[in-house]
Amino acid sequence: MQKVKMNVQTAYHGELLRAGKIYEVEESTAERWIAGNIAEYAEDE
Repeated sequence: MQKVKMNVQTAYHGELLRAGKIYEVEESTAERWIAGNIAEYAEDE
């Protein structure tokens, strides 16, 4: 699992993911979102 910070709002598995918030998603999904510029890596806090 990978933590990402969303750049846009989107739906994922029936859950609404809001822009600016940090979520944990599967690594393959995170890679696609980062490549598509809808998310960025989140720093571990």
